Amino acid sequence: MLQRQMKSVRLDGEDIDIKRQELRAYFQQSFDLFESLFDLLNSDEVFYRQSEPTRHPMIFYFGHTAIFYINKLIASGALKERFNPHFEELFAVGVDEMAWDAASDTLRWPSVEEVRAYRRHVRALVNQLIDTLPMSLPITKEDPFWAIWMGIEHERIHIETSSVLHRQMPLEFVRTDLDFPICPVRGDALENSLVLFEGRTVEMGKGSEDNGIYGWDNEYGYLRCNVEDFQASKYLVSNGEFMDFVMANGYGTQRWWDEEGLKFLKIRKASCPPFWVLQPDGSYKYRALAQEIDMPYNWPVEVNALEAEAFCRWKSAQEGANFRLPSEAEWVIMAQEGKVLEDIFDDQKSNINLAHFASSVPVDTFAHGELYDVVGNVWQWTQTQMDKFEGFATHPWYDDFSEPTFDGRHNLIKGGSWISTGNEIVAHARYAFRRHFIQHAGFRYVVGEGENEVKKYAHIEQMHEAWLKRYG
Repeated sequence: MLQRQMKSVRLDGEDIDIKRQELRAYFQQSFDLFESLFDLLNSDEVFYRQSEPTRHPMIFYFGHTAIFYINKLIASGALKERFNPHFEELFAVGVDEMAWDAASDTLRWPSVEEVRAYRRHVRALVNQLIDTLPMSLPITKEDPFWAIWMGIEHERIHIETSSVLHRQMPLEFVRTDLDFPICPVRGDALENSLVLFEGRTVEMGKGSEDNGIYGWDNEYGYLRCNVEDFQASKYLVSNGEFMDFVMANGYGTQRWWDEEGLKFLKIRKASCPPFWVLQPDGSYKYRALAQEIDMPYNWPVEVNALEAEAFCRWKSAQEGANFRLPSEAEWVIMAQEGKVLEDIFDDQKSNINLAHFASSVPVDTFAHGELYDVVGNVWQWTQTQMDKFEGFATHPWYDDFSEPTFDGRHNLIKGGSWISTGNEIVAHARYAFRRHFIQHAGFRYVVGEGENEVKKYAHIEQMHEAWLKRYG
């Protein structure tokens, strides 16, 4: 069995030898977990297949996390020479999305064994640097060891995003594995309800300090905002609850979708959530990591932000109230009330960090105060567009991590999923995806005053115009 997931290694401490041991174990475990995920592909031929047309073949992602270590160690000055300049260029660019008509097959990919050999070299090199680079504690953002932490946390992000691509791969190309068990508990949908939260002033951001835990540059800085009273759904929206929207022809009714959502429907030809599989009799199966199962109606639905917003518009019309996605600040209040905002989320009290299953679990499994799954199970979409905090500064070794997401096109997700590890389960973590993006992400809805649709789109366009002036 895989080693149980490890939490982020702290940057501080008293004993350098112990810190080297901790970091080496954290690096090895990250490397092993990433490679074990790719062992689910049932042949080397599958590495050259695309799960979907906007992404590279799997071979790209297999090589990408390894070359990242080299590129960041070069940027830090810890390495002076490249090992394989061709690989370190080929596997560097193209992680996010290509255009729908892009042709990835014009690239000439190396053999899987060549990439495995490269990964073995990188593993040995990083282990050597962990043992030999001069170390002083605490590790700071200017220290070459920061590049190693950056590489580990980057690989852990790709453990999650690659697992999404695995779920999109046809079943005949993947296999199950005892290291990635699926939850056996499945049942009927639960009736959801609303829980009242009193408004307050919320403070977000790490300031300028690391507090002993690695962070991406977008976590630093500071933001204070006032939040009005709101109500939040007790449970994440389940497959069963979302089924009502699907059965009401929610995907075929234009009024529930905004302009961006209608574009998504046209391109994807979507008629249900991405991991639902329509059957000949009109029912649905559910696609898990490497198998198809009967629909788990009491597990959280996984949808993109556009689908979640369409559901909220439909529910608002049904109930006569303003249902919407929560803001980042409202999620913070829910997390405060649920007492889950310690530095690192507790994986014994949440379906996170692969501590339980390689799948979701029923939405009434992990209580956090009056709500369930404030943390874990699936990421939760917010209505908040990703933006920098006051005091934000781009880290020079990775200047294209955060800034491309400050474009008004990326919504924040909070709380982590069953396969979130490392920095992803740190309370200050801030991740965002384009609103049409497929991820292990679902949502809970809130009722309360917030940005109306007109103000929301005006704000989005203002952000995008400002981003284009600066970065475009």
